[in-house]
Amino acid sequence: MNPFLASGGSSPESRRSFLWRAGGGVGGIALAQLLGAERLLAGNPTGAVLPAPPDGLRHHPTRVKRVIQLFMNGGASQMDLFDHKPELFRRHGEKFDPGNGERVEAATSEPGKILKPPFEMRRHGQCGRWVSDLLPNLARHVDDIAFFMAMSSRTNVHGPGSFLMNTGFLLPGFPSFGSWVSYALGSECDNLPSFVVLPDARGLPYNQKGNFSPGFLPVQHQGTVIQSRPGAGDVPPEFVFGDLRPPASAAYITPAASGDGLELLGRFNRAHLSGNTEDPRLEARIRAYELAAKMQLSAPEVLDLGGESEATRRLYGIDNATTGDFGRRCLLARRLVERGVRCVQVWSGAGGPTGNWDNHGNISKELPPMCASTDQPIGALLADLKARGLLDDTLVLWNTEFGRMPFSQGGDGRDHNGGTFVGWMAGAGVRGGVAYGSSDDWSWRAAHDVTTTYDFHATVLHLLGLDHRRLVYRHGGADRRLTDVHGEVVRAVLA
Repeated sequence: MNPFLASGGSSPESRRSFLWRAGGGVGGIALAQLLGAERLLAGNPTGAVLPAPPDGLRHHPTRVKRVIQLFMNGGASQMDLFDHKPELFRRHGEKFDPGNGERVEAATSEPGKILKPPFEMRRHGQCGRWVSDLLPNLARHVDDIAFFMAMSSRTNVHGPGSFLMNTGFLLPGFPSFGSWVSYALGSECDNLPSFVVLPDARGLPYNQKGNFSPGFLPVQHQGTVIQSRPGAGDVPPEFVFGDLRPPASAAYITPAASGDGLELLGRFNRAHLSGNTEDPRLEARIRAYELAAKMQLSAPEVLDLGGESEATRRLYGIDNATTGDFGRRCLLARRLVERGVRCVQVWSGAGGPTGNWDNHGNISKELPPMCASTDQPIGALLADLKARGLLDDTLVLWNTEFGRMPFSQGGDGRDHNGGTFVGWMAGAGVRGGVAYGSSDDWSWRAAHDVTTTYDFHATVLHLLGLDHRRLVYRHGGADRRLTDVHGEVVRAVLA
């Protein structure tokens, strides 16, 4: 008799049947290890019952099918990039005094003198949007972009600020934006994750993988991290998402030994499954490791950029030392959404004091390299998506955790500023050429039509066909949302 049917399976051709009859496979090995590590082999001691995902729920019609988020890690300086303030030029070098008697403080330093942007800023497009000369490629697309000119954060500290912009909460443990999107909409394909994260080659951002955690959502909605690894000599750069095969040094892992181990794991797994058919955590892990097995076949083709034309490689700056890393990841983001991935997050900058957008030391020296590494690839991504017709149903976001101060830190650096910063979006459903909100004369505080992180998330979810007030998950006795109990859709940026 088929051992799977004996354990309660309904069909020898079902998904679970295939997994267990194959002796566990890649999923079985990882599943057994994970179940053991989490002490779940003896059953579900908590008795927790998790709600089922809404299975592709949309609350209203929409053209948007997928989203690419570009995250500038460290706090990109709004007045040096997008927020033109003549007052900073007129009063450069003077003591900063907003004129309302309010005490002026900075996050990590004593407030310095007013610091004008060291780079020219010009108007672009039919909308006349101000953009720094550091971003000439992005500037060509302003008529397709809606800018949020008066965003504000509840914090000026990197960790909480990054959590707030990515999860809607200041503390760890809550699901990321990409995980919510995955939970609500799933994937358009069955052999790639619904949520993929492409971190900077220099390292993970502040909060590490907490920025793309599923929190209390089912584990299959976590961000799948695909690392970029530089090449050496004639070896081209490549993407890696884990060690799927034994290392060459593990000579003891022979086909015979693997077969014996898989057969034993298969017996353990079948026995465990027969006694835990209603445990949703087990179902989530089965899904995750089934996907891992499928990715062994699908991922190599997606990650191989060799088939892209020379013109496309030049467009993204793939073979340029300055733009190569971010350009490869922007191109990969396009390839992923083409193949049905629902949400892709591309990071610029790792955590730490340097090599990101956290320009405390010297804006003149630290900001240009970050812009140079990202400007051409971002312009290329927008142009490529538009040329392929993908911008008609794809949403592109540009975010950072907070902004920077209008006065100097030390010599020519700028300190953290949660009072105002800039974000933007482009693509399906977006009214291009719009600038919503404004900061004060100094770009110190958001002044008019302020956009909170909750408002931004509510607007993005709306564009994806989701009502942020109805996208909830019951956890710990509360109906949790990405927007907590806040947030309004910014309808001024909707097409």
